[in-house]
Amino acid sequence: MTKYGLRARVIALTIIPTIVIGTLLAGYFTFNRYQQLEDLVIEQARNIADPLAIAAEIGMRQQDPKFLKDLIGITHRRHSPAIITIGIYKPDNTLYVNSNYHRNIGRLKLDKDKPIPESTEVEVFEDYIILRTPIIDENNLTNYPLPLPLDEESNKLGYIAMLVSTDKALLLQFRDTTSAFFIVLLGIVISIIFSFRQVKQVTEPISRMVKAVDKIREGRLDTRVMGNFTGELGMLKNGINSMAKSMSEYHDEMQQSIDQATSDLRETLEQIEIQNVELDMAKKRAQEAARVKSEFLANMSHELRPPLNGVIGFARQLLKTSLSPSQTDYLQTIEKSAHNLLNIINDILDFSKLEAGKLVLESIPFALRDTVDEVVTLLAPSAHDKGLEISLMVDHDVPSGAVGDPLRFQQVLTNLVGNAIKFTEMGNVEIQISMMGEQDGKLILKTMVSDTGIGISEKQQAQLFEAFGQADTSITRRYGGTGLGLVITQKLVQQMGGEIELVSSLNHGSTFWFTIALDASPMSMSEPLPVAGLKSQPVLVFEADEFSARSFSQQLQLWRMQVFLAQTNERWHELLSDKYQSIVIGHSDNLHIGPLLKRVSEAKDFCDNVVVYINTASPEIKEEILAHGASHVLTKPVNHRKFAAALTDIQVEFDAAPVIKLKPNRSQTALKVMAVDDNPANLKLISAMLDDLVGEVVTATNGKEAVKRSEQASYDLIFMDIQMPILDGISACQQIRQGTTNNETPIIAVTAHAIAGERENLIEQGMDDYLSKPIDENMLVQIIDKWAVERHQHPVNPTHLDWDLALRQSAGKPDLAKEMLTMLVESFAEVEANINQAMTQELNEQELDAVIHKFHGGCSYSGVPTLQKLAALIETELKGGQAIQELEPELFELMDEMKKVEAAAKAYLTDPAVS
Repeated sequence: MTKYGLRARVIALTIIPTIVIGTLLAGYFTFNRYQQLEDLVIEQARNIADPLAIAAEIGMRQQDPKFLKDLIGITHRRHSPAIITIGIYKPDNTLYVNSNYHRNIGRLKLDKDKPIPESTEVEVFEDYIILRTPIIDENNLTNYPLPLPLDEESNKLGYIAMLVSTDKALLLQFRDTTSAFFIVLLGIVISIIFSFRQVKQVTEPISRMVKAVDKIREGRLDTRVMGNFTGELGMLKNGINSMAKSMSEYHDEMQQSIDQATSDLRETLEQIEIQNVELDMAKKRAQEAARVKSEFLANMSHELRPPLNGVIGFARQLLKTSLSPSQTDYLQTIEKSAHNLLNIINDILDFSKLEAGKLVLESIPFALRDTVDEVVTLLAPSAHDKGLEISLMVDHDVPSGAVGDPLRFQQVLTNLVGNAIKFTEMGNVEIQISMMGEQDGKLILKTMVSDTGIGISEKQQAQLFEAFGQADTSITRRYGGTGLGLVITQKLVQQMGGEIELVSSLNHGSTFWFTIALDASPMSMSEPLPVAGLKSQPVLVFEADEFSARSFSQQLQLWRMQVFLAQTNERWHELLSDKYQSIVIGHSDNLHIGPLLKRVSEAKDFCDNVVVYINTASPEIKEEILAHGASHVLTKPVNHRKFAAALTDIQVEFDAAPVIKLKPNRSQTALKVMAVDDNPANLKLISAMLDDLVGEVVTATNGKEAVKRSEQASYDLIFMDIQMPILDGISACQQIRQGTTNNETPIIAVTAHAIAGERENLIEQGMDDYLSKPIDENMLVQIIDKWAVERHQHPVNPTHLDWDLALRQSAGKPDLAKEMLTMLVESFAEVEANINQAMTQELNEQELDAVIHKFHGGCSYSGVPTLQKLAALIETELKGGQAIQELEPELFELMDEMKKVEAAAKAYLTDPAVS
């Protein structure tokens, strides 16, 4: 009813009950009247039929049809038209006489086999009524006692059947129904008149009030409801008028408040406008300061890296010569100090990149365990120098390979482990790596670094991840550092999809843990370990330190060996027997190796393969231990590859002090290279490095001289410094491109600028690649291998398949390189089919992106630089929302390059001599 108005409701509530009640009453009385009329007709017919049956007894007994005919004829005429016809039937149900013929006379007769009724029988039809009354011979009843046995057929002479019309009753019923209808109709009319009068009395005042409320809503607050109303309407009128009066008063007060607020707002806006001008000026000053800072960082990098380049480079070159032990130690100290200074510079630059959000992470396959081992092996000497025990544990479910940024992962781990070593004076540093599962298709890796150092208070923890600060100023003075390490670590972890936390208390050590998200590697990134034969072998381990003992046990159990651990001398002598295939002895006190030598001699009496782990890389100590019978002497912590080789009794080289890593000698490449640099020390250094790598090196001290030399001879590679007098490196590059002799020669930018975007900027201005100072010899080798023309070595075009690059990407293992190249070539058919499906819109952008992403990973370790670049380009465009139709040229180029790689690969995969 909510959608109907008050007027409709009042009318409905007035009329509907009247109609319902009137209809019910009229129907009831009409039906009742009909029943009464029908009963009346039947009763009248009975009053005719019963005397008629008595009178007909004489005629039936005397068999006088004329008498009977006259009798029923007179009766018929007297009660016509109520009686339609009368018939007298014999006991055998045959018609004897009738008053007149009628079409329904056949209905008067009783049904066959139906006896004559004992009394008057009434049968009602739609338009007429039939009565059948028995004619009884009353003379024969005197012989029967009372009650009379009327059921005897002998006393029934027949029966009278009379057809009676109901037309008169129907006429009376129609008359009564019509009267009832008009009475109900009159009641409805009266009700409608009453309801409309009532509605007018109720709705008219309400309508006036509604109009008044509408005017008030429109803002005409002086509107009032007029008129005299009683009862609830009067109360409603008074309420509306009171409301209007209150609203008028509130409106006046609000208007005054608005005027005051408007005035205040105008003053505030004027102040905000002034502040906006000041903020805009401050923003410009901040932007200018940021620009100056970036320029300062670039200039600082450029000014500091060239001298460091000379120091580190010449130190490495000098280390390749014959030196005394003292000279070697001094040079290693110089090289290490220069690297520390370079690390500080890199920290500042990394912080600047992270702060600006311009640090881009790589996504390449890498060997996870080997990457961790590199960090621990590099930092272990620092721990050993302080007498600390460093141990590494990697859970069995951690994959051997993953896809991510190995350099940044190492940077995070190096920072945390380095801090643990720095702030621990005695005790242990423990590294644990485990899997937390998968999330959104990525592997979640958890790394924990625990130490027994000085610890961090809760107050100091609050400011631990702030830039340019440490836990305490006194600590900063004592231990040094820029205070950027943990800030960079936190930001790198967050950028790699993880988080970093710590648990620490003062003087009770610290535990830092972080998680990162990595993609699963589509292929194995490391050579399988020779541990198949170690399964179920018994091995005895002596290690007094709890952390190292746990590390040994975990690694050996991972290889399913039977581990017997002894941590005391008593337990050692109790377990010592000849049942072990290998005996592992760990020792931490390098100043007192007498107990270790005794234990080695004891073990040698029971086992041929004795593996010793010590906390030093000193060749003298190792030689002495080997002289007492040890088979292998390794440096803690456990390196799983060297440990497996030692247990299988494969010869393991001594661990060299991991201060620097020199690239093994390699044959020179028959290339002609020009090096350009205005700094004599840098020019001399890069020339010395290139002399070991290429056939001929030509030097130039500025850009103008480089352009002149490029016009005189053809070169395979040009290394160009950027900031030079007379003519800078970019201008020299552009002039060389304009010439004809070296217009297609790769030109490599060599610069000390290491800020974000520098590489892309140089390539946009004509350079082919980028090499930062200080020059790393391994990076220099990679640049040469990447851009050198390999026609002197293989007839195959190196831009399609670079076999030397494939060997380097597979750790120098030809069999692994062939296997990875074979897997890549076998995937070409599936990739090409997926590309064709994408072009016919059977695959969408997301599905094609997944295919190209997996294919790109396979290209990264198969020596196909051109194919890898195309896959990387397409993957980047798809991730950026590019449609497949817009990438059709690149996709066709990718399929064409796959065919070229497949053709080039046959020369390597079918030739057993290729290595």
